Amino acid sequence: MLTARVLAGAPLALVILALSGCSSPWDCTDTTAKRGEAGVRVQVEDTSGRPLGVTAEVVDWRLEPHPQVPSEADQVHFRFHFDGVDEISQTRDHAVDACAVDKGRVVLGCRTIYSSQAFGPADDPHTGDDWMAVEHPEQVAGMLLIPNDQSYHGRTCEQDIKDGGGPHPPEPPSRGDRL
Repeated sequence: MLTARVLAGAPLALVILALSGCSSPWDCTDTTAKRGEAGVRVQVEDTSGRPLGVTAEVVDWRLEPHPQVPSEADQVHFRFHFDGVDEISQTRDHAVDACAVDKGRVVLGCRTIYSSQAFGPADDPHTGDDWMAVEHPEQVAGMLLIPNDQSYHGRTCEQDIKDGGGPHPPEPPSRGDRL
């Protein structure tokens, strides 16, 4: 008799679990967003490829010794600008990958830059700068930005079977990748 009551209550328990947001291991799926088209000026996009209303741009770049280690090889010193970032969106820090490339758009090095780094002078408050060391600085022909917003890194299914999964930004380009 007890067995019959337990079996009778099982469907109700499953309904309660489903409505509570609990999911089973086979319901969790991780996806990786497609890497957007690299450019000097890009519209920052979410993991679905939708524009976020923020533009990132490489303003200029040059090779020069880093002031803290002037005896080492030249590094890429680049300035960037985030447009569309205001007091409201500053609560969310947008991030894109900035990559030094050669004439064939082959990656020599990348680093993630954040809109919060763009706190330039009062006349241009959304501009920032950064440095990047690359193995062969003489091969650098330009700086490109990848439009995918790298600021959100949700938990994967492996990390959290119940609440993880969903879309994730693409991995940053590796040295030797062509943009």
